[in-house]
Amino acid sequence: MDSTFAVFGLGRFGGSLVKELVAMDQEVLAVDIDPEKVDYYSNYATHAVVASGYDEKALRALGVRNIDHAFVSFGEDIQSSVLTTMVLKELGVPKVWSKAHDENHGKILEKIGADRVIHPERDMARRITHNLHSSKIIDFIELSSSFSIAEIRVTDRLIGKRLSELDLQRKFNVNFVALQRGQETILSFSEDEQIKEEDLLVVIGKNEDIERFDTQGS
Repeated sequence: MDSTFAVFGLGRFGGSLVKELVAMDQEVLAVDIDPEKVDYYSNYATHAVVASGYDEKALRALGVRNIDHAFVSFGEDIQSSVLTTMVLKELGVPKVWSKAHDENHGKILEKIGADRVIHPERDMARRITHNLHSSKIIDFIELSSSFSIAEIRVTDRLIGKRLSELDLQRKFNVNFVALQRGQETILSFSEDEQIKEEDLLVVIGKNEDIERFDTQGS
């Protein structure tokens, strides 16, 4: 069964999340206090509602307790961000990811129970530097300060090899997650699956191990 999502705050970041999730055929609830923004994103989201993110009564009426994953994105409105995060966790939303305006805001969000704190500008800068460092790393998503997921372009020496031959866990201490082939993401695969030209390997592991695989194994 697909997950259900809610996005609180329909600024540039939150609005982009709504569009991307909908493009992935996910059910999305979009919430903001600005009627114009809600009206605009009603053309994209499954449901779009004018409401305060920290109005517990309103959120209960919206059935937020049935949401699997909520994103809190209020730009510089730190009070709304903090209160909304608190209310969502109190209502039992399993995953609440909150956007931080700065490091201090991020620390507060962590202390009140946000499952993940998003620093868009900092994270984007790190992803750009990883891409500059390696022409093979297409995308790089930090899960923590030491663990990440990386999408790596295969080189000629891997084309035609079977997945079982890579032996990533033993050789590089990274785990294979998926194979991206064009628009298709292959999650269920045989170890005899052969790597093709233009394939992307999606791996997870410690940052230093991913870098070692990137430089020595991919």
